[in-house]
Amino acid sequence: MVRISNTFIGLLNVLTMLIAVSAMAAGMYFHFHGGTQCQKFLEMPLVVAGVVLFAVSLCGLVGSVCKISFMLWIYLFVMFVLILGLLVFTIFSLIITNKGVGQAVSNRGYKEYKLGDYSNWLRNHLVNDKNWENIKGCLKDTDVCRRMGNDDAAAFYRKNLSPIQSGCCKPPTYCGFEFKNATFWVMPKTGPAVTDSDCKTWSNDQKQLCYDCKSCKAGLLANMKSQWRMLAIINACVLVFLVFVYSVGCCAFRNNRRDKYRYRRGVP
Repeated sequence: MVRISNTFIGLLNVLTMLIAVSAMAAGMYFHFHGGTQCQKFLEMPLVVAGVVLFAVSLCGLVGSVCKISFMLWIYLFVMFVLILGLLVFTIFSLIITNKGVGQAVSNRGYKEYKLGDYSNWLRNHLVNDKNWENIKGCLKDTDVCRRMGNDDAAAFYRKNLSPIQSGCCKPPTYCGFEFKNATFWVMPKTGPAVTDSDCKTWSNDQKQLCYDCKSCKAGLLANMKSQWRMLAIINACVLVFLVFVYSVGCCAFRNNRRDKYRYRRGVP
């Protein structure tokens, strides 16, 4: 008799195997047809995640349907590590994103962001020089700055810009640059109002703008902070589901052991 727990684990792993195949297919598609920096950046993670997910799902499927306890034990071990890792990641993400808030600017509808307001871990590991080239390529691919419109100065100053638009698509307000349009600003003849590297880094070249500014990195971290807070809520829901799946998997493992024991004793 097929037990409910074994059937549930088997069906669930068929579904995750299909997801794994989709992830590998997407990674291979980006490899052969991906033209943007973001797509190339996602290529290897998608393939690796797909292969790992497929292998784990195969263990769960074979272990539950064919009642091979060793395969199911591997599946449950990986599930336990995943639950523990997701719990640690959720707590860690809440801790490192606790610092950093946007600063209101006088007579402006948007806020501006400073890199020094965010945790050292985020600055040293996420927006370091090595990672920033890939991130910058992704930001350019999204055309986030081109979507800012062609408003006049008064309308632009009232806009509620996203953190990335505020940090990457215009120079910081304290530089004292003159507005021409959303992505074109003129430096005063006397130079920037303050001595700051971002004021010197700004370029009216639409491919450069302020993508190399510290304010752009801060804007990205501010955007990530709000997303990671939402991600923490999603992770909590995923954790509840994974614990449920792990519990059902333990029942299936116990069923396998019990059936094996009964078979050895000749009990029908």
